[in-house]
Amino acid sequence: MKKYNIAVVGATGMVGRTFLKVLEEMNLPVENYYLFASARSAGKTLQFLGKEYTILELDEHAFDRDIDIALFSAGGSTSEKYAPIAAAKGCVVIDNSSAWRMDPEVPLVVPEVNPDDIKWHKGIIANPNCSTIQAMVALRPLQLAYGIRRVIYSTYQAVSGAGMGGYADLENGIKGEAPKKFNHPIFNNCLPQIDVFLDNGYTKEEMKMVNETRKILGDDSMCITATTVRVPVFDCHSESINVELKKPFDLAELKAILAAAPGLVVQDDPANAFYPMAVTAKGKNETFVGRIRRDESIENGVNLWVVADNIRKGAATNAVQIASKLIEMWENGTIKR
Repeated sequence: MKKYNIAVVGATGMVGRTFLKVLEEMNLPVENYYLFASARSAGKTLQFLGKEYTILELDEHAFDRDIDIALFSAGGSTSEKYAPIAAAKGCVVIDNSSAWRMDPEVPLVVPEVNPDDIKWHKGIIANPNCSTIQAMVALRPLQLAYGIRRVIYSTYQAVSGAGMGGYADLENGIKGEAPKKFNHPIFNNCLPQIDVFLDNGYTKEEMKMVNETRKILGDDSMCITATTVRVPVFDCHSESINVELKKPFDLAELKAILAAAPGLVVQDDPANAFYPMAVTAKGKNETFVGRIRRDESIENGVNLWVVADNIRKGAATNAVQIASKLIEMWENGTIKR
């Protein structure tokens, strides 16, 4: 098997460092790694795969090297500027920011859900929003089996979704210090605002979930609404998902379909208080689903409780899985390098 060259852009950030952990675990066929960050981090070193790597500065000439795949997690403005530069040099960018997600020319991919969309990339592949990714892993098998008419999201999102500043606000809030990242204290509190409010009264995060769900599942007619909430939890997003299916379902059969779905682990034993939780999902690459029950207020309705590590499956793991799938497609001739 050919070996490839991979770059990590934003290697010193929270997601970037998790990229490195997941890359160590997945053992892709890689000849060389290049770790990039901003000028202020350039020259520092990181331990990775038993070696010491020097951080390189991201600039207009960074991709003059022979790089096959670049994993980006350095913010939207950085991706807007440098992803096209990398793509023009023949590198395939897998971007974790929101910059390219809704671009009709850019695939938005969750490998367990819509891997075939990778085939039509034009040099950039977008990693979906963290809260959307885990929902897709749970919803796709239901869509295939029954069809989906409507989805109602209520999310309980960890502070790590807001980066190091979110983490610091919770840590410092425990000590009684005022917040710097959030508008209000997050310790001992819930904030029904993630990102900015839009003209329709929804937050940008809520509309990301609506629009990204439709794009990934390939159904613009799907009725979707969302309320996203930041909660005083360090890691892992939890989601209550109410789904109205198009067809009747047997609950035992539905649970079996979820249990057989790729990347999804059913934890559903109410009698023994066994269900997905943030503390047990932390550090895992899978998505967990439980509290699976019929919605008795509506025909063909079902409730799900979905939990995943937002820095892993919600960001780094999903991106590395895309890279792995891309390499697999190159190797088997599905798409040309």
